[in-house]
Amino acid sequence: MSTKVFMEALSPTMEEGRLVKWLKNEGDAVKSGDLLAEVETDKAIMELVARGDGILRKRLVGEGESRPVGQLIGVIAGADENIDALIADAGGASASSTRAAPAEAKPAEQVVAKTQETAGASPVPRSGREAQGEASTPPQEKTPGPSQPMQSPTQPPMQPSAGGAEGNGGQTRSSPLARRLASERGLDLSQVRGSGPGGRIIKRDIESAQGAQASSAAAPARPTIAAPAVGDFQDIPLTQIRKTIAKRLVESIGPIPTFYLTAEFDLTRVSEMRAAMLEMGDEFKVSINDILMKAVATALAQHPEVNAHWLGDRIRQHNRVHLGMAVATDDGLIVPVIFDADRKRMSDLSREARELAKRARERKLKPEEYTGSTFSISNLGMFGIDQFTAIINPPETAILAIGAAHDVAVPSGDGYVTRKRVRVTMSCDHRAVDGAVGAAFLQTLRRLIENPLMLVF
Repeated sequence: MSTKVFMEALSPTMEEGRLVKWLKNEGDAVKSGDLLAEVETDKAIMELVARGDGILRKRLVGEGESRPVGQLIGVIAGADENIDALIADAGGASASSTRAAPAEAKPAEQVVAKTQETAGASPVPRSGREAQGEASTPPQEKTPGPSQPMQSPTQPPMQPSAGGAEGNGGQTRSSPLARRLASERGLDLSQVRGSGPGGRIIKRDIESAQGAQASSAAAPARPTIAAPAVGDFQDIPLTQIRKTIAKRLVESIGPIPTFYLTAEFDLTRVSEMRAAMLEMGDEFKVSINDILMKAVATALAQHPEVNAHWLGDRIRQHNRVHLGMAVATDDGLIVPVIFDADRKRMSDLSREARELAKRARERKLKPEEYTGSTFSISNLGMFGIDQFTAIINPPETAILAIGAAHDVAVPSGDGYVTRKRVRVTMSCDHRAVDGAVGAAFLQTLRRLIENPLMLVF
């Protein structure tokens, strides 16, 4: 019985996906749960799994091409089963394996290293996977598939050999992270012995191979010289995450009546408390931003009218504080969420924030880790930005923008003293948050920041 392969919604907000790489060739045997392809969603790169047994008879989408959720992209069926009707219903093979990949497909070197992540909604077990969250980039080895992306001019094709772990039509079996590390370090995967499931090459195998290579190297490797830019300009195709950012910003800045409240807070006591915590050891290591996040979360718990969502016909005030923190990545902005941030110890919040930020930049976040925030903050102080306004992340009703901290001379008695100050700007959705409501929230936040011992009781 035939099984249709659809472009699945691999994240809660995904509307279309870009097929980064087919992991199976036409004619390969497929079992339910096998990895079929790598798909770039609006947030990460995830793996599409087979939903039935049989043979991959047809690939209807080429590598590098995008399709909306729900569109047929392949067919799994028996060897002698007639699938002409299925292909006809799909409108023909827009990118079948009988023709080359389109010239506009991204070159491999233009695709940024991305993260494999488990599709939380997928009930099918993913046999032979690495530990969740290895970073991936489109492999540089040459695959026999017809929709092969353009080969990077700085990387020679990697050929599989009989000595390596093989699968997927005779290719050397390796994790996406292992392929990226091998490409960056100039290792030939065919010369690496895999220690993963089924002999798959994983990260530790690459590191071991590099160590052995370094110990036996007679001379240092020549540095790679980047190829000069050609032409007057370069068009960079939009990634799925950049498309989503553009859509969300239009939804926010256009229809939402936004006003802004700016305040300046004294950070002197926060800096003193942080210095004291650092002296207590790594267990209490926190940043200024961590303390500010804790203060924001605590203030939100006292102001549920700000910790709210606008739902069109009603305002939903949340009793729990789920704090979103904007993180810049190579592909755009993503907002991982610290759930119940007001209830967590400052040191625990700090560790979680660091881990989420790291995994966000590596695109290793699960869908549930970047959805569900009730209020967000954005901090550009580390870039030397004194003050800015942030765009509200719907359906939230406000967002706080944090600038850089500076030493400022302030009057004291007959003279001046130096105090550390920071400016924050709160963007408010006037449909849900009035000026007085936003000002009251900032007053509470000021009290907590300028008396930070209140945050540890």
